[in-house]
Amino acid sequence: APPNPRMPATPTTAPLRLPRRLAILLAAGLLAAGGCRTPRGGASPENGPVAPSPQGPQNPAAPRPGDAAVTQARDLLDQGREDDALRVLARAIERNPTLTVAHLEMGDIYRERGDYNAAERSYDSAARLEPRNFDAQYLHGLTLHLLNRLDEAVRAYLRALAIRSEDQDANLNLAIAYLQLNEPNQAVGFAEQAARLNPDRGEAQANLGAVYSALGRHADAVRRYERAAELMTLNPQLLVNWAESLGRLDRYTEMVNTLERAIALKPSAPAHERLGFAHFRLRQFDLAKQHFRKAIDLDATHFPALNGLGVCRLNDYLVGGQADRQAIDDAMDHLRASLRINQNQPRIVELVQLYGRN
Repeated sequence: APPNPRMPATPTTAPLRLPRRLAILLAAGLLAAGGCRTPRGGASPENGPVAPSPQGPQNPAAPRPGDAAVTQARDLLDQGREDDALRVLARAIERNPTLTVAHLEMGDIYRERGDYNAAERSYDSAARLEPRNFDAQYLHGLTLHLLNRLDEAVRAYLRALAIRSEDQDANLNLAIAYLQLNEPNQAVGFAEQAARLNPDRGEAQANLGAVYSALGRHADAVRRYERAAELMTLNPQLLVNWAESLGRLDRYTEMVNTLERAIALKPSAPAHERLGFAHFRLRQFDLAKQHFRKAIDLDATHFPALNGLGVCRLNDYLVGGQADRQAIDDAMDHLRASLRINQNQPRIVELVQLYGRN
C-alpha cells in the first residue's frame, strides 16, 4: 500500500498530519471571537474545522461602561468614522491611561480592521490594567492566537477561563491552540467542555472530532463529524477530516464518497491525494493514479501525492513481472521528487534504495 504521509490541519476565532493534516484543517475556519461587543458589520465566523475567524462573538457581552469620550467614539463608529473614533480614544487614554474600556474599544477597531499587532497591544494594556476583566484576557488571547503566538495565547485563554470557566469560545479556542501545538491530550478536556456547553454548535463538534482524531479515537471522531454535518454548512475542511478518520477505520468506500463531496465543493491537492489513497486501498489502481495526478497538477510540491503516484507505478512494475522499465523509472522519478521536497521520509528512502538500482 502507498505510504500515508499526513498533511496538516487549521485555530477557531470562532478558529485543515496531527499530525499536521488535522492541525491545518482545524485552524482554517473556527476560532471563536466571543467576549466582545456586538460587531458593527454583523459578520460571523466562517464554518469550518480549525486559522481564526476574528469577526463577531457567538454570545455578545453586555455593553461596556465608559466615559463621555468612549460614548463619542462609539457614535463615530456607528457613522463609519473609524479614524476619528481612534483619535478620540487616543486622547481619552492620554488623559487617563487607566481607562480600560478605551483600550478595549481601540483593540476592537484594530482587530476588525485586521491589524492584529495593534489590537494585541491595546488588549494587552487592558489585561494588565484589569487582570480580572474577562473581555481583556480573552481578546488578548484571541489576537495572540491570530498572530500565531500560540504559547502566549494559551496562557491568556487560561487566564480568561480562570475568570469565566464556562465560556464556550474560550474553551473552544484553547482546545484549538493546544491542537495546533500538537498537544491533543491537553486539548481534549477543553474541546469536550466547549461541545458540552453548546451541543448544537457545529464548529465545536467538528473541532472535538479533530481532537479525537489526533488522539487516534477515530470512531469517536466520525460520530462528531457526523453531528457537525447536521449542524453546519458542509465545507471541504470538515469533509477531508471526516474522510481521514473513515480511512483509519478501513471504511474506504465511505471515505471515497466523502472526499468526492469535498472536491465538488472545492478541488484541492490534499483532497485528491486522499481520494487516490482510498481508491488504492480499494484496489482501484487506475482511479488512484488519476487522483494522484490531479493532486500534483494542483500542487506540484504536494509530496504525499508524489509518493502515491510513485508507489502506484512501483506496483505496476511489480505486478508486471518487473519487465516494465517505464513503470520503474516513473516510480523512482516521483519518489525522488518527493524526497527533494521532504527528506524526512524513511519509508520512501527505503523504497528508493531497494528498487532504485533495478
